Amino acid sequence: MQYDAYRAFMLEELIIRTLCDTLPTKPADALFLFGQTGDNQDAAFAAAKMLLQENYTSKIHFLGTKPMSGYPGGTAWKKRMTALGIPEDKLQEIAPVPTDTDMLHTGIEANSMVKHAKDQGYSSVIVSAAPFQQPRAFMAAATAAMRQYPELKIYSLPGKALPWQEVAVHSQGKAESTRAGLISGEMKRIEEYSQQGDLATVAEVLEYLNKRG
Repeated sequence: MQYDAYRAFMLEELIIRTLCDTLPTKPADALFLFGQTGDNQDAAFAAAKMLLQENYTSKIHFLGTKPMSGYPGGTAWKKRMTALGIPEDKLQEIAPVPTDTDMLHTGIEANSMVKHAKDQGYSSVIVSAAPFQQPRAFMAAATAAMRQYPELKIYSLPGKALPWQEVAVHSQGKAESTRAGLISGEMKRIEEYSQQGDLATVAEVLEYLNKRG
């Protein structure tokens, strides 16, 4: 029982730190936006606009795929972000890994981002998702970095909070609930994917954060 309580405490710490992370003191090499459904994409776009305006980065990355798994696709996202006033030259679509994937999930996105960062020699990347997904998205990004490119420093910035009691589609376009109701599913996925080894454990991600500084 004490062990379970300690694990719950660690998860609570990780959630708070991913939602309230400190950002790098010098501009990050890029902001990576995890794919969102049309219902939640404005959360990510608001984060992108704010980070550019505040000079936390000069590059916005997102996957350059066709629409799939609830993600409207790279072309649609670029069109929407430019319409919101984000300069097109700040936007960069990156290739998914594998390049011929016919589905997307958080793990594929994180691995794609880290491969691109390694290929480009990046030292720091900020990652952003809808707030209810942010802890798991950060864990996926940190997991990919620890396994593929340990030198990379990942920072966490949740997207803009959208109305919590509004119904939204999430999770590859398959889950539908209020945004508040989607939180429990995210917590279950953290537990399940960590047990499967697809995600690093909460303790490992906290250790990564502590070393990152």
